[in-house]
Amino acid sequence: MVGNDIVDLNEAQHASNWQRERFLNKIFTELEQRYIKDAINPFRMVWRLWSIKEASYKLYTQIYPSRFYNPMGFECTIENNSETARFGDFQCFVETMETSNYIISEARLNKQKLSSEIVKFKTTCQKEQSEELKTRLLNYVGSAYQLKKNEIEIPTLSNGKEQFNVSLTHHGSYGAFVID
Repeated sequence: MVGNDIVDLNEAQHASNWQRERFLNKIFTELEQRYIKDAINPFRMVWRLWSIKEASYKLYTQIYPSRFYNPMGFECTIENNSETARFGDFQCFVETMETSNYIISEARLNKQKLSSEIVKFKTTCQKEQSEELKTRLLNYVGSAYQLKKNEIEIPTLSNGKEQFNVSLTHHGSYGAFVID
């Protein structure tokens, strides 16, 4: 099982006011706010932590199917470039990659290298981006597979015999998919 999340840094720069104290207090724990305060680049740390939380949430909902909003419940720990996230008794390992354009995170139950396929969109229409991402995923795996979603919209790939967990993400000009 795997969860991923991508943040377009240009979009985040223009669309959010992350420096508001109320924003930070609603999303980030005291530990995470210390990471932000102590970071060389607090903006990038905010979105790194957000990406870790979102990827972890997607993994959690694959294991415990439900939909809820509780970013404070997922606490991120970063030690020696090793990242984990906890939600109650749940813990996962996260791998994050930062570029000048985006930050992407993948959450798994075991440590693994990041394997998301990144997509740079030509359009800003979210519906078109979503369709392009799904099309790129299906082209990647071949025509024998279908993308299905369960009752709470968690996607899987299936060819009738095998089923694979998949995570999709898009934000701003970037998207990504990963298969487990």
